[in-house]
Amino acid sequence: MLRTRTSTLVGSDGPLAIYEAAPAEAAQSAVIIVHEAFGITDHIADVTRRAANAGLHAVAPDFFHRAPAGVAAYGDLQAAALNFGGLSDEGIVADLDATLAHLESKGFTSDRIGVIGFCFGGRVAFLLAAKRKIGAAATLYGGGISVASTFLPFPALTDSIASMQTPWLGMYGEADMGVPQEEVDLLEQAMAAEASVDYKMIRYPDAGHAFHNDTLPSYNEKAAKAAWSEALDWLSAHGVN
Repeated sequence: MLRTRTSTLVGSDGPLAIYEAAPAEAAQSAVIIVHEAFGITDHIADVTRRAANAGLHAVAPDFFHRAPAGVAAYGDLQAAALNFGGLSDEGIVADLDATLAHLESKGFTSDRIGVIGFCFGGRVAFLLAAKRKIGAAATLYGGGISVASTFLPFPALTDSIASMQTPWLGMYGEADMGVPQEEVDLLEQAMAAEASVDYKMIRYPDAGHAFHNDTLPSYNEKAAKAAWSEALDWLSAHGVN
């Protein structure tokens, strides 16, 4: 039986809530699950439990703790915009560092820690791969590749490729209107030219944005199952298992 709990870490500028799930038997590795643009929803909590069911100690930090909206209903773009208004890359990295410190306090060394992120969280997973050396990172339909949009007012990910320290897996839907193929093409070309870490990029035909979220109409069962398997395999291949 899984062990789950909600607790609070001490962040650099205030409390950082986390949702945590651990397998019944002690895990050898850990994974950070990074939420979408709508916070730690029931779906993200479920994904965290799925990771624990796969044998990993899983934790989902609330990156929107500085913002007024908190968890937002899927499709509530006004609330999402309020949440993004309180964010910066510096704050995101500080939250990641607090989460890493929490996992390290439980005995997980950095090379046994991975990250899987979705949508907004996909960008965060890439950012962590660029800023810190951990076991492995996986991105599902993360935006902000070359341009800042209304909901991703941050530096372009392509600016961070040369500094990447962690093996990275990127997975995208070919029918994703939020992360168009031209952006994915650009990222693929830039990774080939600049990346010094192990990386892999996969595209899923007929899959749109949020294809992994089984609570939304955008859910694509075939792509979702394949991507989740790829993410776990990627982590395992790099020692996070």
